[in-house]
Amino acid sequence: MKSKQLKSKISAEGLLTISIDEEEIPEPKDGEVLIKVQATPINPSDLGLLVGPADITSINEIEKGKKVEMRVPENLIRSVSARFDQNLPVGNEGAGLVESAGKGAEDLIGKTVGLAGGAMYSEYRCVSANNCLVMNEGTTAEQAASCFVNPLTALGMVETMKMENHKGLVHTAAASNLGQMLIKICLSENVPLVNIVRKDEHVELLRSLGAEHVCNSSSDSFMEDLVKSLIETGATLGFDATGGGKLASQILTAMEIAANKSATEYSRYGSDQFKQVYIYGGLDRNPTTLTRSFGFSWGLGGWLLTPFIGKIGMERFGELRQKVADEIDTTFQSKYSKIVSLEEALYKENIQAYTKQATGDKYLIKPDS
Repeated sequence: MKSKQLKSKISAEGLLTISIDEEEIPEPKDGEVLIKVQATPINPSDLGLLVGPADITSINEIEKGKKVEMRVPENLIRSVSARFDQNLPVGNEGAGLVESAGKGAEDLIGKTVGLAGGAMYSEYRCVSANNCLVMNEGTTAEQAASCFVNPLTALGMVETMKMENHKGLVHTAAASNLGQMLIKICLSENVPLVNIVRKDEHVELLRSLGAEHVCNSSSDSFMEDLVKSLIETGATLGFDATGGGKLASQILTAMEIAANKSATEYSRYGSDQFKQVYIYGGLDRNPTTLTRSFGFSWGLGGWLLTPFIGKIGMERFGELRQKVADEIDTTFQSKYSKIVSLEEALYKENIQAYTKQATGDKYLIKPDS
């Protein structure tokens, strides 16, 4: 039997090809399970591999529903040289039904599991049973499809705050699916949270979820509103989903202003309050711009889920995974604007839509449809 699988390849000449190929369905070895993939989301983290830095306006349907091509701008070709001519399977996470298992994993047969195993844009996936999150009885694959990346990232932000001795969080692109999960987590754990969005309707959306501090970055009063929220919450740790532009700098500056409001004496080096912003996404492809107006006690770095899991250890990771399974249809509920098949995921109009990464416009692939 063959399994359809979506793959992405970039040539040394800068031609990106996305195609649906057929692969042999493997027999699970000892400790492995064979999963019939029933639902897998298109996350921003998937787009980096799926389309990379390609120019979406150059898309060309070679064979509708089977193969598309687009060009990588010449000045960006070097940035993807490590993957030249490699036909790479796509899809970070998903869920499905365990159809067969190797020795030691037979108890999973017939169960719905979620996993972040890579290559999930496929009809079948063979993985170690240890990688699977067994969902509670009654949970559907569609509910479980996004059980790893967004839920564990949101939980990881709160865990990082605690580990690094901060007492509040700032989050950008806060109207996203992940942002809404973070609001629910922070409300349940009494964690002060400052949410940054770009539109008035997003402000109203988050307030309807119970968010107290919501700042609109497109508002003329944004910096004033942000400083006020930071004074009230004492938040000194930010997570920025945009990556580019000046937003990270603005957050650090506002944190510095808030810290100086309670300073007892002036220092030409700025406040001694340490301020940290982690970039964890790349919604804005522009360079990150820093205007050094936040003293010397600050940090800007990258944050990824996998290294974070390594820091907290498998025991705590297991506790967080179980929390996700238990609250998959409440705290960690995901909503999708459109459900497509593997073939439909390659339709030109769909690629143009989901690569916009618009808030509230999340796509789900059902490989078995």
